[in-house]
Amino acid sequence: MENKTIDWKNLGFSYVKADYNFIAHFKNGVWDEGSLTEDDKITISQGSTCLHYGQQCFEGLKAYSHKDGTVCMFRPDQNAKRLNQSCKRVMMPEVSEEFFVESCKKVVRANKRFVPPYGSGATLYLRPYVIGVGDNIGVCPAKEYIFGIFVMPVGPYFKGGMSPVNFITSDYDRAAPNGTGAVKVGGNYAGSMLPHELAAKEGFADCIYLDPATHTKIEEVGAANFFGITEDNKFVTPKSPSILPSITRRSLVYIAENYLDMKVEERDVYIDNLSEFKEAGACGTAAVISPIGSITHKGKKHTFYSETEVGEVTKKLYDTLIGIQNGDVEGPKGWIEKIL
Repeated sequence: MENKTIDWKNLGFSYVKADYNFIAHFKNGVWDEGSLTEDDKITISQGSTCLHYGQQCFEGLKAYSHKDGTVCMFRPDQNAKRLNQSCKRVMMPEVSEEFFVESCKKVVRANKRFVPPYGSGATLYLRPYVIGVGDNIGVCPAKEYIFGIFVMPVGPYFKGGMSPVNFITSDYDRAAPNGTGAVKVGGNYAGSMLPHELAAKEGFADCIYLDPATHTKIEEVGAANFFGITEDNKFVTPKSPSILPSITRRSLVYIAENYLDMKVEERDVYIDNLSEFKEAGACGTAAVISPIGSITHKGKKHTFYSETEVGEVTKKLYDTLIGIQNGDVEGPKGWIEKIL
């Protein structure tokens, strides 16, 4: 399949088998050098800890084509750091930052023909993961592990342009205090499927998770981080030990301060005080920013800037970050990692 046979403009966010995947094994206390494989299936023991005890984690990042023909990744070192935080939390061996980044480069180069062209609105999505494998049965860390990376071309998250979406608060908790909310492990996402389905049945894009201790403060928006823009133009995002530290959110914090000259506050965001925000959004790798049109809490609906139009500040944040990722806006040193 040549590049020209891929309909870049109509790609969705779904699995596509690329030419090669990367896979490395941890045995006898060390990682091997890993290799590329054309097989998109892995064979593991039925006693693998990833199957029974959730000993696994994953990451998500993208590769972008720039106007000059180069292919680059956005802040992969931060994904490596976060992967290792997840590994430590569920007692898996860490993957060195250098090995992580070089392995990502290797699999992108091997799948060069799947990298969408500049201006298509599409990107190459990378999914690195670490899983506990081997013959196990007791509740204890595995002795063997797999580090793998697969890729696929994905389309823009917003078909027809970025537009606001509506959310409802959930009575379910995403994570417990001192639990695994701050790391990217599969159990967090398995537990979110039912609350998401319930929200969707009521006509909402997803649910808002409140802090598990008091149910008074916003923590996450579905699988994304929350931010709000106050009436006096401050960028506010929740601070909590059970929120996954989003690389997109961290980047937006920097952009708000250094590109848009805004004040930034990382603090409690109370669900009963939404009127302090003129705009709000959810941020993450897939969509970059999902503008929040409204939040419904206990039957009461609060509308932000608009349910049909994107706020001016949210649009500036989005355009700046997308511009940096696509190579059209100069980013801070170290944010762009060249691959090809």
